[in-house]
Amino acid sequence: MSVSQIIELIAAVIVLLGSIMSVISAIGIVRLPDVYTRSHAATKSSTVAVLLTLSGAFIYFWVHDGFVSVRLILGILFVFLTAPVAGHLLTRAAYRSNVELADNSSDNSLTEILFEEEDENAKNS
Repeated sequence: MSVSQIIELIAAVIVLLGSIMSVISAIGIVRLPDVYTRSHAATKSSTVAVLLTLSGAFIYFWVHDGFVSVRLILGILFVFLTAPVAGHLLTRAAYRSNVELADNSSDNSLTEILFEEEDENAKNS
């Protein structure tokens, strides 16, 4: 095997790992109990899955065809920057909308900080 064939094989393995991570993410979204843990599965593992897949494609095209795909680099950067932020904002919106935690969640110490004003307004009324 030549060096380029070994690198192409490594790129294929990276794409395969991205596919496996995508399946794990989908299972996590279906199986986890509440919006907060589902958001974690959707943002963390899906981001890694997309990054692995795009990185494998980038390496393959770089070695096989000999060109650097600017679109793949921009796709990697875009997903890396936007997916975690979007997941955080969705989870924050759910929390501020009083979406309940799962029954087995043990700690909710953010309530007394975020909803302190509502408690004071209710006491003053």
